[in-house]
Amino acid sequence: MKEIYKNPTLYYIVVPVMIALWPLIIGAVYLPDAQRSVKDELGDYKTARSRVAEILTLDPDRLDFGGPKKGAAEFTYYDAVDKVADLCKIPPANCQISSKPMSTSKKKGPKSQDCLVVLRDVDVATFAKFLSTIQLRWASLQCVDTTLTKNKGLPDKWKVNLNFKYYYKRGE
Repeated sequence: MKEIYKNPTLYYIVVPVMIALWPLIIGAVYLPDAQRSVKDELGDYKTARSRVAEILTLDPDRLDFGGPKKGAAEFTYYDAVDKVADLCKIPPANCQISSKPMSTSKKKGPKSQDCLVVLRDVDVATFAKFLSTIQLRWASLQCVDTTLTKNKGLPDKWKVNLNFKYYYKRGE
């Protein structure tokens, strides 16, 4: 077997043939696969771009919270509820906020704060938009309990009691 390495035919014929075949293998096998992959990625990009445009036309209020100039603001129930209620077109007279003091668990858990939000004379769609918007904006905010009471004599007007709990991160 060692004699094959001493044979000059290996170095003068076989190695140049292998080097010449390498671009042909790349062009025949790998290049079509790469082109197919690029076409798939461009198709996915166009689909995603059209979906983002559709979301922005259906719900342009999603841009109100974001932006490069806005950082992560300190959470307060009054600011959060007022901002989301304004986006959902709930009048301030129909929104009542009662927050409790911040508490920590005895097992050195995260700090948390409870709050009761009462929305009066809202329809179900407005209530759902309010709840989804506030929980999308603040990931550490959880709705613990919800109670809906129908107003008598009105077809789609409700009084909604929402119990929220916000868990503060260690640095807040």
